[in-house]
Amino acid sequence: MKKFKEFLKRKDIEISLKRYGIDALGAMAQGLFCSLLIGTIINTIGSQFHLAFLTETVATVGQAEYTVGGIASAMSGPAMAVAIGYALKCPPLVLFSLISVGFASNALGGAGGPLAVLIIAIVAAEFGKAISKETKVDILVTPLVTIGIGVFLSALIAPPIGNVAMKLGKVIMWATEQQPFVMGILVSVIVGMALTLPISSAAICAALGLTGLAGGAAVAGCSAQMIGFAIISFKENRWGGLVSQGIGTSMLQMGNIVKNPRIWIAPTLASAVTGPIATCLFKLQMNGAPISSGMGTCGLVGQIGVYTGWVNDVAAGTKSAITAMDWIGLVMISLVLPAVLSLLFHMIVKKLGWVKEGDMKLS
Repeated sequence: MKKFKEFLKRKDIEISLKRYGIDALGAMAQGLFCSLLIGTIINTIGSQFHLAFLTETVATVGQAEYTVGGIASAMSGPAMAVAIGYALKCPPLVLFSLISVGFASNALGGAGGPLAVLIIAIVAAEFGKAISKETKVDILVTPLVTIGIGVFLSALIAPPIGNVAMKLGKVIMWATEQQPFVMGILVSVIVGMALTLPISSAAICAALGLTGLAGGAAVAGCSAQMIGFAIISFKENRWGGLVSQGIGTSMLQMGNIVKNPRIWIAPTLASAVTGPIATCLFKLQMNGAPISSGMGTCGLVGQIGVYTGWVNDVAAGTKSAITAMDWIGLVMISLVLPAVLSLLFHMIVKKLGWVKEGDMKLS
């Protein structure tokens, strides 16, 4: 056992929640962002502004035609797997071999592809790291082991993993349709807190394929955390903090939350209010890329995703037009209500003496 532990340490194989649940998951979200999400945004810009160079076919593979954005989106599996490998500190041969693993696991995982990629890429990467540089023919053995294990697992378990993720996502979305008030609160609070925690709310939403009303509630929760912290900490962090948290990430407050968890009360209560308002009053739906549901106001990706969903729905004939009420709801849920509610709740917790000046100062 001692020798085995020494081997794992030498290979930098760390079996831990942090390495897999935080580092790998967070990296996977970045891979998704740089492929599927960017591809979706490029397609939306091209179609809305009638830019021919973004809407014309630039490549044809088999029977499939791809635009610039389509190519980026098609590479989501490889992008996620390589990002995961990078987070796991894979040597070059393992990292490059994960391109094939990501493609296979994402393709065979179907709608739940991101979750399949996460699990299978981690296993393949760690086996690849274990065999890396252990033989004199490393350039042959390492790719063979990494790709072999990855593709074998993709064929064996990617479809059931994808089905489970898809069904769980559908259950959440169905429950939100049936009980928009209760589920609006739960989804908004849980996904919003996941965004502030050092895990990836975007990857979670992508893995579950979270769209529709549930996706709208997720946008509400994430926006409440980001805008909430940006506003209530403005006195300490000024404009730099407003921008870095409001369109960056509320995760910047994680160190301060550890010191005083009560600073988290105001944004979280705000998300508990904006979630059901989004689902019950404004009927806010995220029908763009599922990853956008967990992005909040980060680069305004959540809002762009909602708009993309509107465009798609209009094109599909399921929505007649984008109305003024749609825009009012999006602005209120994403910006106005999170700011106002967080300030009100923050005043209360400060009056109770639970939070004091300087508690949210970013270093």
